Amino acid sequence: MLRSMYSGISGLQANQIKLDVNGNNIANVSTTAFKSQRVRFQDMLSQSMRESTGAGTNIGGTNPSQVGLGTQVAGIDTIVVQGNMQPTGNTLDFGIDGAGYFVVGKGPASSDGIELTDNILPDDTKGMSFNFTRDGSFTLDEYGQLLTSNGLRVMGYKIEGTDITYSDDGKPSIDTVPPDVNQQKPAVSDPKVLIPLIIPDKVGTDNEAVKIKSFSVDTNGVIKATLADNKVVALGQIGMTSFKNPAGLSKDGKNLYSRSSNSGEPLFRDGVGKPAEESNEKGFGDINQGMLEMSRVDLAEQFTEMIVATRAFQANGKMITTGDEILQELVNLKR
Repeated sequence: MLRSMYSGISGLQANQIKLDVNGNNIANVSTTAFKSQRVRFQDMLSQSMRESTGAGTNIGGTNPSQVGLGTQVAGIDTIVVQGNMQPTGNTLDFGIDGAGYFVVGKGPASSDGIELTDNILPDDTKGMSFNFTRDGSFTLDEYGQLLTSNGLRVMGYKIEGTDITYSDDGKPSIDTVPPDVNQQKPAVSDPKVLIPLIIPDKVGTDNEAVKIKSFSVDTNGVIKATLADNKVVALGQIGMTSFKNPAGLSKDGKNLYSRSSNSGEPLFRDGVGKPAEESNEKGFGDINQGMLEMSRVDLAEQFTEMIVATRAFQANGKMITTGDEILQELVNLKR
């Protein structure tokens, strides 16, 4: 049988995958913080018809004669680039302008949290599993827990003087009134502990309880609440992490990522209060409240790639039909 027919088949298969990726990109043109993907091709094994020869005294050298056996997908890359910021006006929407991912978790929560070891997650995470996302469209539940749209808890850091406790039925609360940020600058507790964040209706208990009127989040993720007595207190800091190779993260759906064997370990952002010369904050982007990162899908580029893939698909199909015609002529040699 003709090798060209099988080369054509490989071209059909490879370009079908390219069209699948293009279709997924276009379908996610409005997905928050979506990163587009691309397909890379590489040639398959080539069959040698004649080996190369070296130059001699009486004759020059010759190049090898090889026939390629088709193409294959070399890889599907995620293009990790910054998306544009879209203002929403929603106080629970957060967009990351720069490098970094929000940390979200699922599992039993406690006031002890997860103690980080050199800014890395420990092996024992106390039954909690973690994902990472750039989708900052968060919500609050009846307990005031800061959640993703899928119910995963948003993780962050304890602030000195602000202790989140949990009742037996899992209800979180802040039982003391945190210090005023104008008198005591927020600083992460030592050692740094990763905990689920909450924005409750009030802080303190019994006669000390003070209602929260409003809240805001600054660019480094510190959640500041304005109380009924106009005192401003810090409730916690939204955690962020980065990876040596973010393109190596595994996509888990629902705008969530998980680490892979090639992404590297998650490196967490230092909390507030650490000296500037010792902090790694400059390696992370700013958190912008009231904004969301838009999808990074360029429709003009995707439609162009769709045309290229379609024509390549048609050309490979034509190669198969041409091979069929040649085989038909060979069969017709015998009348």
